Amino acid sequence: MTRKLLVMLEINENIQIPDEEFTWRFARSGGPAGQNVNKVASKAILHWNVEGSSSLPVHVKTRLRTLERRRFTKDGVLVIISQRYRDQERNRQDCLEKLQEMVREATIIPRVRRKTRPTRGSREARLHAKKHRSAIKTGRRPDLQHD
Repeated sequence: MTRKLLVMLEINENIQIPDEEFTWRFARSGGPAGQNVNKVASKAILHWNVEGSSSLPVHVKTRLRTLERRRFTKDGVLVIISQRYRDQERNRQDCLEKLQEMVREATIIPRVRRKTRPTRGSREARLHAKKHRSAIKTGRRPDLQHD
């Protein structure tokens, strides 16, 4: 009996994504790379169905979709492409690193901004600056005295 080793992409201590959730495609890379570029499919394309994934909490899915909306298809599939390197495995690793960084960023919940009012000092300083600026501009005007 052979057991398949379950490989996980670890985002943090709470979030791990099983490798089975990823679909990989490989294509020929563009750009200069010599004759090899015409023979080797080194561009890595990662497809991950985020909507169907049970690995992420709902609030992380929502935030990820908001932050990376250009990378999502209408079906809720996240597409990441890497063609930085000349070999397929390094581009594959690059896709996983990009995904890791995206999900880490999505796990951070931004602090809610509390509305504040300007202080009395800041209001007075603003008005003082406006009067000063007005005086400078008035000083530039030619005197319009009619005889």
